Amino acid sequence: MHIAITGAAGFLGQRLIHRLLKRGELRGEPIRRLTLIDQSEAATPEAAGVEVVAQARDITAPGAFDALLDARPDVIYHLAAVVSSAAEADLDLGLAVNFDATRALLEGCRARGLAATRLVMASSVAAYGGELPEILDDMTALQPQNSYGTQKAMCELLINDYSRRGLVDGLVLRLPTIVIRPGRPNAAASSFASSILREPLNGEEAVCPVPTELELFVMSPETVVAALLHGAEVDGEAIGAFRAFMLPGITVSVAEMIATLREVAGPTAVERIRHDPDPRIQAIVGSWPTRFHTRRAEALGFPRDTDFREIVEAFRVASTS
Repeated sequence: MHIAITGAAGFLGQRLIHRLLKRGELRGEPIRRLTLIDQSEAATPEAAGVEVVAQARDITAPGAFDALLDARPDVIYHLAAVVSSAAEADLDLGLAVNFDATRALLEGCRARGLAATRLVMASSVAAYGGELPEILDDMTALQPQNSYGTQKAMCELLINDYSRRGLVDGLVLRLPTIVIRPGRPNAAASSFASSILREPLNGEEAVCPVPTELELFVMSPETVVAALLHGAEVDGEAIGAFRAFMLPGITVSVAEMIATLREVAGPTAVERIRHDPDPRIQAIVGSWPTRFHTRRAEALGFPRDTDFREIVEAFRVASTS
């Protein structure tokens, strides 16, 4: 089994790598090779019997995927992306990384006859927007309100069409907002959702740029990685003709997130949050829907978190161990 990961140096990519190596198999076959692609060389942990190859690539450059696809991977996890705020700030960069590179990857699979390769792409709740019903499902029309969501929606349609034509075995997982991300805040508009929990738990101050009544649809990093693994194994015929769907998440308001922080870490932690409204962040995140029917994902066996407090407590334990 040869598995490739784009965006392998990112936090999701790194967690996926370690989970794959710990499992040692996918689709009932032993993992023999991992090819890791990112703009900088990804960390390459050692694992007995697995060849781990890290390639530093500008995925927007012509032929960036040639060496990878010539090796005919069985599964490709396409996680590389320019995140929401950065894509909104630089349209050309967002299009090049989020859309053009995805099209080049699909075309490379087509040219080499990789019809059996499972391509799992990470999409986003940002693909939705505009006037929406109170509760959405996978077939709710996409009307993104920012460039990042638009680029992801365009990729979803391409993957759906290439799969319909039998050119690749594609699957698109629309990810909820991931909470709690490790590390430091990044350019994602939703970065605050992790920082208002992570920093106070670590004894640091954090900024909340949105109203506390704002709701988010969230999922823990551990559950997202479990969903990615399952996405490589779920039967293509069971997925059906429409290859994109929303993963099961939890709807929670910022006020509820802060209340959970208080329950877990006490009032001192909450006092470390400073409220400083940012209209730009509010406009982006406020356009994302927060309530979904995720029956398709659940019927296909995709996992879900059971409780938001468990997400916070799991992070707290991991960060102190």
